Amino acid sequence: MDMKLEVVVVPVSDVDRAKRFYQTLEWRLDADFTTAEGPRVVQVTPPGSSASVIFGAGLSAAAPGSVEGLHLVVRDIEAARAELVERGVAVSAVFHDAGGVFHRAGTEGRVPGPDPERRSYASFASFSDPDGNGWVLQEITTRLPGR
Repeated sequence: MDMKLEVVVVPVSDVDRAKRFYQTLEWRLDADFTTAEGPRVVQVTPPGSSASVIFGAGLSAAAPGSVEGLHLVVRDIEAARAELVERGVAVSAVFHDAGGVFHRAGTEGRVPGPDPERRSYASFASFSDPDGNGWVLQEITTRLPGR
């Protein structure tokens, strides 16, 4: 049975502020509606992505800003970072992990600069939305077999 990740719910405190932020990233606005019962639902999709992000009022019991480690795959980490900075987003410097496999929680083990060998899956940059939900850019130039 195929299973595809379609939607990630991101808890936010201010729906309009979140909508403005994600539109600043030039994510496609797919929906913005209020149901008869009152909850507002906003759906946005990153460029080139099959999965979308939903946020709104009454959609999650999680605290606003409590989601972390949401990954956005990019082909060129430095260009992607520069594009976000141009749009006014506070993005970390590009980094790789001291262990060389995957980044750790927080800033532990971060080594400045892209992976020295520019291995696919090994260079990162991070940013947060206005509530503190944490996003990670991950450079992937060559996919692992079967991916």
